[in-house]
Amino acid sequence: MHPAVERLTALIPPTGPRHSRDWPGVEQALGTPLPGDYKQLVEIYGGGVFDGTVWLLDPACPDEDYELVAAATERAEVLACLWQTEPVPDEVRDTGARVIPWAYVEGSGAYVYWLARPGLKPDEWTVMLNEGRGPGWSTTPPRAPRSSSPS
Repeated sequence: MHPAVERLTALIPPTGPRHSRDWPGVEQALGTPLPGDYKQLVEIYGGGVFDGTVWLLDPACPDEDYELVAAATERAEVLACLWQTEPVPDEVRDTGARVIPWAYVEGSGAYVYWLARPGLKPDEWTVMLNEGRGPGWSTTPPRAPRSSSPS
């Protein structure tokens, strides 16, 4: 188990059994593999809200607003329109780079994205936050690769 997911489960014990997802189907629909820690988090907790604030997008959610593939499609369309009038973040200008949403901040319009870049494995992707009601983007340092990460 990814150390961050292991720490989270120690702090917030899961309330139910682990539920598998059709990860190959999800990854095919998105056109990319996904980070192992995200898949573990979703299988352990499922989608939904943490602390009444952060909604974890889940590929098995019946609500399209919080279903990963539907949200990724919708956000790609929104950002394509937005970036016709607002600046595209420098990190996204790289050839072949794209952002993929994986969480939403309740009541703010903010989304948390992975910055998927060619040549990087999903577990190495940078995490970005778009403030939602403006052009601001925050970026975390790139994720450090792990030597072994069972999905």
